[in-house]
This record gives sequence, structure tokens and C-alpha cells, in this order.
Amino acid sequence: MGDWIADESGPAYTNESCHVIEVHQNCMRNGRPDSGYLYWRWNPRNCKLPRFNSERFLDVMRNKSWAFIGDSISRNHVQSLLCILSQVEQAIEVYHDEEYRSKRWHFPSHNFTLSVIWTPFLIKAAIFEDLNGVSSSEIQLYLDKIDEKWTEQYKYFDYAVIAGGKWFLKTAIYHENNNITGCHYCPGKNLTELGFDYAYRKALQLVLNFITSNDHKAFVFFRTTTPDHFENGEWFSGGNCNRTMPFKEGEVDMRDIDTIMRDIELEEAEKAVEIGSGNGVILKLLDTTRLSVLRPDGHPGPYRQFQPFAKDKNAKVQNDCLHWCLPGPIDSWNDLLMELVVNGEKYR
Repeated sequence: MGDWIADESGPAYTNESCHVIEVHQNCMRNGRPDSGYLYWRWNPRNCKLPRFNSERFLDVMRNKSWAFIGDSISRNHVQSLLCILSQVEQAIEVYHDEEYRSKRWHFPSHNFTLSVIWTPFLIKAAIFEDLNGVSSSEIQLYLDKIDEKWTEQYKYFDYAVIAGGKWFLKTAIYHENNNITGCHYCPGKNLTELGFDYAYRKALQLVLNFITSNDHKAFVFFRTTTPDHFENGEWFSGGNCNRTMPFKEGEVDMRDIDTIMRDIELEEAEKAVEIGSGNGVILKLLDTTRLSVLRPDGHPGPYRQFQPFAKDKNAKVQNDCLHWCLPGPIDSWNDLLMELVVNGEKYR
């Protein structure tokens, strides 16, 4: 809970000083005409949130390893962190998978390793999508099998930020005990509609149980769902996000889907934190949903591509109202992470 307050000092980096921003998050380079969205700072209720201190963070992370585990929002989050840290030390990319979705960087002066592992469901899934999100078949989702892509590496991480969410809204066939048990949004298939909430809860139970019962005691943040701000349609049906100011508290409600997801997250995380504390696992909830709901102005919108209106100022272009511009509001998530890592004891 809190408010976005005006901040004349602006972001810690620019789109020119940071070299890891992907094209579709580089809103300034792509021609976004306004810059007011860069001059706000998250101000929590009843406590002070210091700015991210890159030198202090890298000192604390000396000889440590950190992973962000999840979908493209987790990658967005990692890029923000890399940009902030690049003001002190440039990271060297030491690994990427074939599709450049999972990556690893190393900060040689601090022997600090930072990874992003792309696993959009956190559990085992067969996905038939191209890089533009066009699907050739339904996703096959295995609700009782965790995704080994991240669990096999888990023992190497001192810190992890884990997040799920939006992919569970897609059409999917659900498998349990080697049987198809139902689906989400699959008309004409003669399967039981179990709903995304059923699958999401099952997935989180599996993931959080893996963490809390693990012999490896990492410091884990579980980040809550990320709201989108599409208006007048969805991403595939002409939805846009043209606002240039944050909402104030009370001006906007969370969408039903986000509320359902966040309620599941809060319930399952609360149970897991209790179990984890008995097993020596530090598990913290990173609840960024409310503060993110208030920032409809922080998305690329049509500026996910270079100069979308250069040839035709009325061009119909696909908008991105889910991911965040860099620099942008997502930088504040890292202020929260910094505070919880460095001064975490006072929030117990």
C-alpha cells in the first residue's frame, strides 16, 4: 500500500546508458513522445523506501548467485536490475538459450552471478507458440510435474525471485497422474472446464512445496501477479494504454482475474511461509500488484516497436500494456528488493 509521488530526480539510468534493454521495452528510442512517466517514485505507507544503492547491493552480493524464475515479466524485472547495477559495473553475458529467453550474467569485480530462467508456468508444460504468441495447438500442462529447467539449477542459487500468473489464462489441457483431467477454455473438446484458478493453485502448491521442503536453503521472494492496463480491447483486439499519469488510490480497481490470482497467491504463500520458517527457509512475499495497478502510464503501448507512426500517424499497431518501459515503474520493484535484502530483519 502507498502512493506514487512526483520525483524530479528521475530514474537511476537512461535508455542510452543501459545496453541490455530489449527493443520492445525501449520506449524512448522507439519514439514515445512523453517522458512524465519517468518522474514518479513509489512511497509506501508508514515506512521509508530508500533508493536502490548499487554499490551496497553488489557488496552484499559478493560471491553470490541470484535467479529470476518465471515468464517475460521476470525477464523485464532482471533487465531493470541490470540497468540499475550497470551504473557501477557492467555485467558480462555468459550464457543464453537458443531463443534468448533464459540468460546468465556475471559481474567479475564482485563474482556475482545473475540469471533469468524462462519457465512461464513454473511447472511442466508443452507449449506450441512462436515468438509472436501465435499458437498452433493447445498448451499441455502437467499439474503434478514441476519444470526441471529451474529445479535442477535451484541448488546453485543463494537468492531467487519466483513468479507466475498470466500464462495460466491461456487455453490449456490439464494432465494429472498421466491422465487428462480437464482444461481451461477449450470449447468443443468434451473436457471438464476446471478453470485457470484450479491449475494456478495446484502449480503454486507444487512450487512452494518444492522450495519449503528443499535441503538447499535459498532466500526466496515469491512475487505476485502483474496487472495489465489494456483498455478498449485486449492485446489481440485493438486494446491500448494511452494514459500518461499514474492513478491515485481509489481511482482504479483491480480486474477480477488479477484479484482471483492474487488471492490464491496470498493464501498459498501464507501457508508456505509458515512451513518454510520451520525448515529454515526464508520465503518472502513480494506483493507488487497494487503498486503496479496504479501505473497505467508505464507500458510501451504502441512504442513496443520502432517509430510505429512514422509512415502513417493513424496506423493500427499492436499495443503492449503488460510489460514495462525501461526505465519505468518496474525499477521500483528493485527498490523493494534492495530494502528487503539489506534491511529485511526489521520487517519480520
